[in-house]
Amino acid sequence: MTKPIHTRTSVCPYDCPDACGLILTIEGDQLQRVEGMKDHSFTRGTLCQKMQHYERTVHHRERLTTPLRRIGPKGSGQFKPITWDEALEEIAQQFQHCIHTYGSESIMPYSYAGTMGILQKSAGDPLFAILGATRQDKGICSPAKRYGWASLMGNTLGNRPQDIQYSDCVVLWSLNAVATDVHVLHDVIIARQQGAKLWVIDTYYTETTKLADEVIIIRPGTDGAFALGVAYVLVEEGLVHEEFIHQYVQGYEGFRDAVISQYPPSKVTRITGVPEERIIQFARAYGQAMAPFIRLGSGLSRYGNGANTVRCVVALPALVGAYLHTGGGLLSSASGSQFVGGKRVSWERFQAKETRLNPMIHLGPMLTEVDNPPIKALYVYSSNPAVTSPDQTVVRKGLSREDLFTVVHERFMTDTAKYADIVLPATTSVEHNDIYNSYGHYTIGCGYQAIPPVGESRSNWDTICSIARAMGLDDPVFAMSELEMIEDIVRHAPIAREVQDRILAGELVEMDLSSTYKLEYGTPSGKIELYNPLECEPYPVYREAHGDTAEFFLINGADPRILDSSFCEIQEDTPKMVARMHPDDAQRKGVWHSEFVRMYNERGSLRIALVIDDAVPKGTIVSSGVWWQSQSHDSEYTMNVLTASRSTDYGWGSTFYDVKVHVEPCD
Repeated sequence: MTKPIHTRTSVCPYDCPDACGLILTIEGDQLQRVEGMKDHSFTRGTLCQKMQHYERTVHHRERLTTPLRRIGPKGSGQFKPITWDEALEEIAQQFQHCIHTYGSESIMPYSYAGTMGILQKSAGDPLFAILGATRQDKGICSPAKRYGWASLMGNTLGNRPQDIQYSDCVVLWSLNAVATDVHVLHDVIIARQQGAKLWVIDTYYTETTKLADEVIIIRPGTDGAFALGVAYVLVEEGLVHEEFIHQYVQGYEGFRDAVISQYPPSKVTRITGVPEERIIQFARAYGQAMAPFIRLGSGLSRYGNGANTVRCVVALPALVGAYLHTGGGLLSSASGSQFVGGKRVSWERFQAKETRLNPMIHLGPMLTEVDNPPIKALYVYSSNPAVTSPDQTVVRKGLSREDLFTVVHERFMTDTAKYADIVLPATTSVEHNDIYNSYGHYTIGCGYQAIPPVGESRSNWDTICSIARAMGLDDPVFAMSELEMIEDIVRHAPIAREVQDRILAGELVEMDLSSTYKLEYGTPSGKIELYNPLECEPYPVYREAHGDTAEFFLINGADPRILDSSFCEIQEDTPKMVARMHPDDAQRKGVWHSEFVRMYNERGSLRIALVIDDAVPKGTIVSSGVWWQSQSHDSEYTMNVLTASRSTDYGWGSTFYDVKVHVEPCD
């Protein structure tokens, strides 16, 4: 009997700014094919290589399909199947024991962006807020970037990415778009066809730099100084837009006199390694353009000075009046959540009391050092912290505690799942319902369930509601289905009823922005605040990064085959991690192409294969991807054994790139 074949629309659920529109082809209960939605206003029918065969993830032979209970040592991956009823009963009993014995803050959820759907991403918040658990500050990738933007711009909307096509000077700053934001290149190509120049600013040569007209390679952690050097030239050569500044900017004169004046190009060259003439050349190109557009990535914010670095860069379009013209401005992050957001499923809505707040980057110390009360129960979903969290040695030490009851809700037996006491099987995005906004554009839409859950897998929302019921919690929210929750989220959104109806009907809808949105500043003053009196440092400043004492900067960038630690399941379990080093550095250290080296610092050591590559600047080591342990050359660790849990200057952001290592041949 022939199985019926049909198609339906959906949205890519992964942690990427593009949030692609999808066309799913379904045959019976199987996802057969995934294609891009051609009429999506931003992604326009193309998919990155990761999503082109999403069916391989959905129907992978190693999908978890039943709850599991640990029967071996933590980390061994030894489990036996149990029923959902058994799993829920044990979880409820353990949580209640922790509350009665140690207090509610002895329970801690840990989740992030394994899915970006508004409902499933925040599914645990109502339960853990009602319980009074330790709260996790959900930000590990770019909180310093958000902080830096908000310091100057408040809740101002970022530019539409499609506006890039009208720019005459496009700057991709700390953004390897080929690997992390590929659809923005549609508009970059259009802009270049119309005469725009593309500048790429990064710390090493990438696939994106190959597309550029001009490339600036900058010393890691010094982007803020470079931005101030550019500002110096803009001021000295009369390229600032005095009329725009007078009407729309607060604090220009003080910023100019107290900060910008201290960063002539000669000084900035010593800090950044960028030749003085290149600083001047870029400043002139940027300042003389009618509509310069900066698309800002997140890498520059992952240093100890990250928030201030972003503040310095965000100041540049204010100086030249870029926002006055179509195609001019800056996009750090789109603000789709201002149209449809997660307030209806937020921690704040359900909390009965304030509880302690834990930055994500401090997972290791929270599990190994914190007392009063100690963390006794950990619930992990939509995240794989055993490989993605900094200071991996400490994180794994914490996960190995026999007195820590750990539940992991996952699709695969990840490195984190191997440390769990109970593993629960999770759905993929085509097996549940959700609604998606984006941090890269302004299109919002639903992704409705297309096939039944694989095996006994359950969605984040269904699982959380099941745990709540097992614990006897009677809040009405836990009786609401996914579809009811999605409608509740949309109906409470500050958008027209007609737009709400279109979204709920399955249409992917681009939000209308006012014709003057780029001149509407969501700050207390109503202006771009180069001077922010609420900040400890009222003006943007350059501060040195943390800066370890080891020899080489280590930058672990994006790998186009995976996203964070997602999609590792469709890569072979063979070593994927490599370290790339400049030929001169390799010769000096006595190491050779394709041999194994040891990278180490005070936090840990990692065995890794070496690739000699002159695309990497001297003094820097480049790797890519957050790989599972089975895909590492090292028998114990992956890249985050070398990173630190220290934070950025503001925003509690991660400092994944603010790390140095020594390199030596393996014995």
